[in-house]
Amino acid sequence: MLTRTAAKSSAKSSAMSNAKSKSSARVRLPQGLKIAVIVPCYNEEAAIGTVVKQFRAALPAADIYVYDNNSKDGTIAAAKKAGAIVNVETRQGKGHVVRRMFGDIDADVYVMIDGDATYDAPSAPKMIAALVAEKLDMVVGSRVDQEVEAYRPGHRFGNWILTEFVKRIFGKSFNDILSGYRIFSRRFVKSFPALSTGFEIETELTVHSLELGMPVAEIETPYYARPEGSTSKLNTYRDGIRILWTIGKLFRTERPMQFFSIISFFFFLASVVIAFPVFRTFFETGLVPRLPTAILAMALMLLSFLSLMSGLILDTVTRGRRELKRLTYLSYPAPGNQR
Repeated sequence: MLTRTAAKSSAKSSAMSNAKSKSSARVRLPQGLKIAVIVPCYNEEAAIGTVVKQFRAALPAADIYVYDNNSKDGTIAAAKKAGAIVNVETRQGKGHVVRRMFGDIDADVYVMIDGDATYDAPSAPKMIAALVAEKLDMVVGSRVDQEVEAYRPGHRFGNWILTEFVKRIFGKSFNDILSGYRIFSRRFVKSFPALSTGFEIETELTVHSLELGMPVAEIETPYYARPEGSTSKLNTYRDGIRILWTIGKLFRTERPMQFFSIISFFFFLASVVIAFPVFRTFFETGLVPRLPTAILAMALMLLSFLSLMSGLILDTVTRGRRELKRLTYLSYPAPGNQR
Protein backbone atom coordinates (compact mmCIF):
# COMPACT_ATOMS: atom_id res chain seq x y z
CA MET A 1 0.00 0.00 0.00
CA LEU A 2 2.80 2.42 0.89
CA THR A 3 4.62 1.58 -2.33
CA ARG A 4 1.49 2.24 -4.41
CA THR A 5 0.83 5.57 -2.65
CA ALA A 6 4.45 6.65 -3.11
CA ALA A 7 4.33 5.71 -6.80
CA LYS A 8 1.12 7.68 -7.26
CA SER A 9 2.61 10.72 -5.48
CA SER A 10 5.77 10.45 -7.57
CA ALA A 11 3.76 10.25 -10.79
CA LYS A 12 1.74 13.32 -9.81
CA SER A 13 4.87 15.30 -8.94
CA SER A 14 6.43 14.31 -12.25
CA ALA A 15 3.33 15.36 -14.21
CA MET A 16 3.18 18.70 -12.42
CA SER A 17 6.87 19.42 -12.94
CA ASN A 18 6.62 18.55 -16.66
CA ALA A 19 3.61 20.82 -17.09
CA LYS A 20 5.31 23.62 -15.17
CA SER A 21 8.42 23.42 -17.30
CA LYS A 22 6.25 23.84 -20.40
CA SER A 23 4.09 26.66 -19.07
CA SER A 24 6.55 28.63 -16.97
CA ALA A 25 8.64 30.01 -19.81
CA ARG A 26 9.03 33.55 -18.52
CA VAL A 27 6.14 35.73 -19.70
CA ARG A 28 6.64 39.47 -19.38
CA LEU A 29 3.53 41.27 -18.18
CA PRO A 30 2.98 45.05 -18.58
CA GLN A 31 4.36 47.23 -15.79
CA GLY A 32 1.80 48.72 -13.40
CA LEU A 33 -0.85 46.10 -14.16
CA LYS A 34 -2.91 45.57 -11.00
CA ILE A 35 -3.68 41.85 -10.76
CA ALA A 36 -6.00 40.24 -8.21
CA VAL A 37 -6.09 36.49 -7.69
CA ILE A 38 -9.52 35.66 -6.24
CA VAL A 39 -10.17 32.27 -4.65
CA PRO A 40 -13.63 31.14 -3.47
CA CYS A 41 -13.18 28.52 -0.74
CA TYR A 42 -15.19 26.03 1.28
CA ASN A 43 -13.46 23.43 3.49
CA GLU A 44 -10.13 23.48 1.61
CA GLU A 45 -7.68 23.37 4.52
CA ALA A 46 -5.70 20.62 2.79
CA ALA A 47 -5.20 22.56 -0.45
CA ILE A 48 -5.55 26.32 0.03
CA GLY A 49 -2.01 26.86 1.34
CA THR A 50 -0.59 25.18 -1.77
CA VAL A 51 -2.82 27.30 -4.04
CA VAL A 52 -1.71 30.56 -2.44
CA LYS A 53 1.99 29.63 -2.57
CA GLN A 54 1.80 28.49 -6.21
CA PHE A 55 0.10 31.70 -7.37
CA ARG A 56 2.45 33.83 -5.27
CA ALA A 57 5.33 32.19 -7.19
CA ALA A 58 3.62 32.52 -10.58
CA LEU A 59 2.38 36.11 -10.04
CA PRO A 60 4.67 37.79 -7.47
CA ALA A 61 3.08 41.24 -7.90
CA ALA A 62 -0.53 40.06 -7.55
CA ASP A 63 -2.77 40.48 -4.52
CA ILE A 64 -4.22 37.12 -3.50
CA TYR A 65 -7.69 37.13 -1.93
CA VAL A 66 -9.30 34.08 -0.37
CA TYR A 67 -13.04 34.32 0.32
CA ASP A 68 -14.16 31.70 2.79
CA ASN A 69 -17.73 30.42 2.56
CA ASN A 70 -18.51 29.11 6.08
CA SER A 71 -15.72 26.52 6.17
CA LYS A 72 -15.82 24.18 9.16
CA ASP A 73 -12.13 23.26 9.02
CA GLY A 74 -8.94 25.33 9.20
CA THR A 75 -9.23 26.94 5.74
CA ILE A 76 -9.03 30.51 7.06
CA ALA A 77 -5.98 29.84 9.23
CA ALA A 78 -4.20 27.99 6.41
CA ALA A 79 -4.90 30.81 3.92
CA LYS A 80 -3.65 33.49 6.32
CA LYS A 81 -0.55 31.47 7.12
CA ALA A 82 0.23 31.25 3.38
CA GLY A 83 -0.03 35.04 3.10
CA ALA A 84 -3.45 35.55 1.50
CA ILE A 85 -5.89 38.38 2.24
CA VAL A 86 -8.88 36.56 3.76
CA ASN A 87 -12.51 37.67 3.72
CA VAL A 88 -15.72 35.82 4.61
CA GLU A 89 -19.01 35.48 2.72
CA THR A 90 -21.73 34.01 4.97
CA ARG A 91 -24.35 33.31 2.29
CA GLN A 92 -23.72 29.73 1.21
CA GLY A 93 -22.94 29.09 -2.46
CA LYS A 94 -20.20 29.84 -4.97
CA GLY A 95 -22.39 32.34 -6.81
CA HIS A 96 -22.75 34.45 -3.66
CA VAL A 97 -18.98 34.37 -3.14
CA VAL A 98 -18.22 35.43 -6.73
CA ARG A 99 -20.74 38.30 -6.47
CA ARG A 100 -19.05 39.49 -3.28
CA MET A 101 -15.53 39.21 -4.73
CA PHE A 102 -16.47 41.11 -7.90
CA GLY A 103 -18.09 43.86 -5.83
CA ASP A 104 -15.33 44.22 -3.22
CA ILE A 105 -12.14 44.04 -5.27
CA ASP A 106 -10.86 46.61 -7.73
CA ALA A 107 -8.14 45.56 -10.19
CA ASP A 108 -7.15 45.70 -13.85
CA VAL A 109 -7.07 41.91 -14.23
CA TYR A 110 -8.83 39.26 -12.15
CA VAL A 111 -7.62 35.66 -11.91
CA MET A 112 -10.40 33.44 -10.54
CA ILE A 113 -9.32 30.01 -9.38
CA ASP A 114 -10.80 27.26 -7.21
CA GLY A 115 -9.07 26.58 -3.91
CA ASP A 116 -8.59 22.84 -4.48
CA ALA A 117 -5.07 22.87 -6.02
CA THR A 118 -6.27 21.18 -9.22
CA TYR A 119 -5.43 24.04 -11.60
CA ASP A 120 -2.04 25.02 -12.97
CA ALA A 121 -0.68 28.27 -11.48
CA PRO A 122 2.23 28.66 -13.96
CA SER A 123 -0.33 28.97 -16.80
CA ALA A 124 -1.66 32.23 -15.32
CA PRO A 125 1.00 34.62 -16.79
CA LYS A 126 0.42 33.19 -20.27
CA MET A 127 -3.35 33.62 -19.94
CA ILE A 128 -2.99 37.18 -18.61
CA ALA A 129 -0.57 38.07 -21.41
CA ALA A 130 -3.12 36.85 -23.98
CA LEU A 131 -5.88 38.88 -22.30
CA VAL A 132 -3.82 42.09 -22.38
CA ALA A 133 -2.14 41.66 -25.78
CA GLU A 134 -5.37 40.76 -27.60
CA LYS A 135 -7.55 43.06 -25.44
CA LEU A 136 -9.81 40.19 -24.42
CA ASP A 137 -12.37 40.27 -21.63
CA MET A 138 -12.24 36.65 -20.54
CA VAL A 139 -9.77 33.81 -20.97
CA VAL A 140 -10.96 30.37 -19.88
CA GLY A 141 -8.54 27.66 -18.82
CA SER A 142 -9.77 24.57 -20.65
CA ARG A 143 -8.96 21.55 -18.48
CA VAL A 144 -6.57 18.87 -19.78
CA ASP A 145 -6.41 16.16 -17.13
CA GLN A 146 -2.97 14.91 -16.14
CA GLU A 147 -4.25 11.99 -14.05
CA VAL A 148 -7.15 9.54 -14.29
CA GLU A 149 -8.54 10.72 -10.93
CA ALA A 150 -8.51 14.39 -11.94
CA TYR A 151 -11.62 14.44 -14.09
CA ARG A 152 -14.31 11.90 -13.25
CA PRO A 153 -16.14 10.37 -16.27
CA GLY A 154 -19.54 11.51 -14.93
CA HIS A 155 -18.34 15.11 -14.60
CA ARG A 156 -16.71 15.00 -18.04
CA PHE A 157 -19.91 13.69 -19.68
CA GLY A 158 -22.08 16.23 -17.84
CA ASN A 159 -19.77 19.06 -18.85
CA TRP A 160 -19.96 17.96 -22.49
CA ILE A 161 -23.78 17.84 -22.45
CA LEU A 162 -24.11 21.27 -20.82
CA THR A 163 -21.48 22.80 -23.13
CA GLU A 164 -23.31 21.48 -26.21
CA PHE A 165 -26.62 22.73 -24.83
CA VAL A 166 -25.21 26.25 -24.40
CA LYS A 167 -23.77 26.15 -27.94
CA ARG A 168 -27.18 25.23 -29.38
CA ILE A 169 -28.98 28.05 -27.57
CA PHE A 170 -26.46 30.89 -27.41
CA GLY A 171 -24.07 30.04 -30.24
CA LYS A 172 -20.60 28.52 -30.41
CA SER A 173 -18.67 29.38 -27.28
CA PHE A 174 -16.18 27.26 -25.32
CA ASN A 175 -15.25 23.61 -24.97
CA ASP A 176 -15.25 23.75 -21.16
CA ILE A 177 -17.95 26.09 -19.82
CA LEU A 178 -17.66 24.75 -16.26
CA SER A 179 -13.96 25.46 -15.80
CA GLY A 180 -13.19 27.28 -12.56
CA TYR A 181 -9.99 28.82 -13.98
CA ARG A 182 -10.77 32.16 -15.62
CA ILE A 183 -9.03 35.47 -16.28
CA PHE A 184 -11.26 38.58 -16.48
CA SER A 185 -10.82 42.18 -17.50
CA ARG A 186 -12.10 44.92 -15.20
CA ARG A 187 -14.88 45.83 -17.62
CA PHE A 188 -16.15 42.24 -17.64
CA VAL A 189 -16.29 42.09 -13.84
CA LYS A 190 -17.95 45.46 -13.35
CA SER A 191 -20.65 44.79 -15.97
CA PHE A 192 -21.50 41.30 -14.68
CA PRO A 193 -24.73 41.16 -12.59
CA ALA A 194 -23.93 37.80 -10.88
CA LEU A 195 -27.46 36.51 -10.27
CA SER A 196 -26.61 32.84 -9.67
CA THR A 197 -26.08 31.44 -6.19
CA GLY A 198 -24.19 28.16 -6.67
CA PHE A 199 -21.94 26.27 -9.10
CA GLU A 200 -24.09 27.47 -12.02
CA ILE A 201 -22.19 30.78 -11.83
CA GLU A 202 -19.73 29.51 -14.48
CA THR A 203 -22.61 29.10 -16.94
CA GLU A 204 -23.80 32.63 -16.23
CA LEU A 205 -20.28 33.99 -16.80
CA THR A 206 -20.13 32.25 -20.18
CA VAL A 207 -23.56 33.48 -21.31
CA HIS A 208 -22.75 37.05 -20.18
CA SER A 209 -19.72 37.15 -22.49
CA LEU A 210 -21.71 35.72 -25.41
CA GLU A 211 -24.68 38.06 -24.98
CA LEU A 212 -22.51 41.20 -24.96
CA GLY A 213 -20.34 39.94 -27.81
CA MET A 214 -17.15 40.23 -25.78
CA PRO A 215 -13.78 39.15 -27.19
CA VAL A 216 -12.87 35.93 -25.38
CA ALA A 217 -10.45 33.03 -25.70
CA GLU A 218 -9.84 29.54 -24.35
CA ILE A 219 -6.38 28.19 -23.49
CA GLU A 220 -5.65 24.60 -22.54
CA THR A 221 -4.20 24.20 -19.04
CA PRO A 222 -3.14 21.12 -17.04
CA TYR A 223 -5.71 19.78 -14.58
CA TYR A 224 -4.64 17.67 -11.58
CA ALA A 225 -6.33 15.44 -9.02
CA ARG A 226 -7.17 16.94 -5.64
CA PRO A 227 -4.54 16.50 -2.92
CA GLU A 228 -5.20 13.96 -0.19
CA GLY A 229 -7.68 15.31 2.35
CA SER A 230 -9.52 17.54 -0.14
CA THR A 231 -12.97 16.45 -1.35
CA SER A 232 -15.14 17.73 -4.19
CA LYS A 233 -18.17 19.86 -3.22
CA LEU A 234 -19.82 19.27 -6.62
CA ASN A 235 -22.77 16.86 -6.65
CA THR A 236 -22.97 15.37 -10.15
CA TYR A 237 -26.76 15.08 -10.33
CA ARG A 238 -27.99 17.86 -8.06
CA ASP A 239 -25.65 20.52 -9.41
CA GLY A 240 -26.05 19.22 -12.97
CA ILE A 241 -29.82 19.74 -12.71
CA ARG A 242 -29.29 23.21 -11.20
CA ILE A 243 -26.95 24.17 -14.05
CA LEU A 244 -29.42 22.85 -16.63
CA TRP A 245 -32.20 24.81 -14.92
CA THR A 246 -30.03 27.94 -15.02
CA ILE A 247 -29.43 27.48 -18.75
CA GLY A 248 -33.21 27.28 -19.21
CA LYS A 249 -33.75 30.47 -17.18
CA LEU A 250 -31.05 32.29 -19.13
CA PHE A 251 -32.69 31.11 -22.36
CA ARG A 252 -35.98 32.61 -21.18
CA THR A 253 -34.46 35.94 -20.07
CA GLU A 254 -31.87 36.40 -22.82
CA ARG A 255 -33.76 34.85 -25.75
CA PRO A 256 -37.42 35.52 -24.87
CA MET A 257 -38.62 35.64 -28.49
CA GLN A 258 -37.31 32.15 -29.23
CA PHE A 259 -38.40 30.79 -25.83
CA PHE A 260 -41.99 32.00 -26.05
CA SER A 261 -42.22 31.17 -29.75
CA ILE A 262 -41.60 27.52 -28.88
CA ILE A 263 -44.36 27.64 -26.26
CA SER A 264 -46.64 29.42 -28.73
CA PHE A 265 -46.01 26.75 -31.36
CA PHE A 266 -47.00 23.91 -29.00
CA PHE A 267 -50.20 25.71 -27.95
CA PHE A 268 -50.99 26.33 -31.62
CA LEU A 269 -50.33 22.70 -32.54
CA ALA A 270 -52.52 21.42 -29.67
CA SER A 271 -55.30 23.80 -30.68
CA VAL A 272 -55.25 22.65 -34.31
CA VAL A 273 -55.22 18.96 -33.35
CA ILE A 274 -58.17 19.38 -30.96
CA ALA A 275 -60.15 21.65 -33.32
CA PHE A 276 -59.76 19.48 -36.44
CA PRO A 277 -62.53 16.93 -35.57
CA VAL A 278 -64.85 19.78 -34.53
CA PHE A 279 -64.40 21.55 -37.88
CA ARG A 280 -64.80 18.28 -39.81
CA THR A 281 -68.10 17.55 -38.05
CA PHE A 282 -69.29 21.11 -38.64
CA PHE A 283 -68.58 20.99 -42.39
CA GLU A 284 -70.29 17.59 -42.67
CA THR A 285 -73.40 18.30 -40.59
CA GLY A 286 -73.47 22.04 -39.94
CA LEU A 287 -73.50 21.30 -36.19
CA VAL A 288 -71.03 21.70 -33.32
CA PRO A 289 -71.99 18.85 -30.98
CA ARG A 290 -68.77 19.03 -28.91
CA LEU A 291 -68.93 22.61 -27.66
CA PRO A 292 -66.46 22.16 -24.74
CA THR A 293 -63.84 20.83 -27.19
CA ALA A 294 -64.37 23.87 -29.42
CA ILE A 295 -63.95 26.20 -26.42
CA LEU A 296 -60.77 24.39 -25.35
CA ALA A 297 -59.33 24.70 -28.88
CA MET A 298 -60.11 28.42 -28.92
CA ALA A 299 -58.52 28.89 -25.46
CA LEU A 300 -55.35 27.12 -26.60
CA MET A 301 -55.17 29.31 -29.70
CA LEU A 302 -55.53 32.43 -27.52
CA LEU A 303 -52.72 31.17 -25.28
CA SER A 304 -50.60 30.66 -28.39
CA PHE A 305 -51.06 34.28 -29.46
CA LEU A 306 -50.53 35.55 -25.89
CA SER A 307 -47.24 33.62 -25.67
CA LEU A 308 -46.10 35.09 -28.98
CA MET A 309 -46.96 38.63 -27.86
CA SER A 310 -45.18 38.05 -24.53
CA GLY A 311 -42.07 37.05 -26.45
CA LEU A 312 -42.25 40.21 -28.59
CA ILE A 313 -42.65 42.49 -25.57
CA LEU A 314 -39.97 40.79 -23.47
CA ASP A 315 -37.57 40.79 -26.43
CA THR A 316 -37.76 44.59 -26.43
CA VAL A 317 -37.20 44.68 -22.66
CA THR A 318 -34.21 42.33 -22.98
CA ARG A 319 -32.71 44.48 -25.70
CA GLY A 320 -32.91 47.51 -23.39
CA ARG A 321 -31.25 45.58 -20.55
CA ARG A 322 -28.52 44.39 -22.87
CA GLU A 323 -27.87 47.94 -24.06
CA LEU A 324 -27.52 49.13 -20.45
CA LYS A 325 -25.05 46.34 -19.65
CA ARG A 326 -23.15 47.14 -22.82
CA LEU A 327 -22.91 50.84 -21.88
CA THR A 328 -21.64 49.88 -18.40
CA TYR A 329 -19.11 47.58 -20.04
CA LEU A 330 -17.92 50.36 -22.40
CA SER A 331 -17.47 52.82 -19.51
CA TYR A 332 -14.31 50.90 -18.48
CA PRO A 333 -11.12 50.81 -20.55
CA ALA A 334 -9.94 47.69 -22.34
CA PRO A 335 -7.14 45.62 -20.74
CA GLY A 336 -3.83 47.39 -21.25
CA ASN A 337 -5.53 50.78 -21.81
CA GLN A 338 -5.96 51.67 -18.12
CA ARG A 339 -6.24 55.40 -17.59
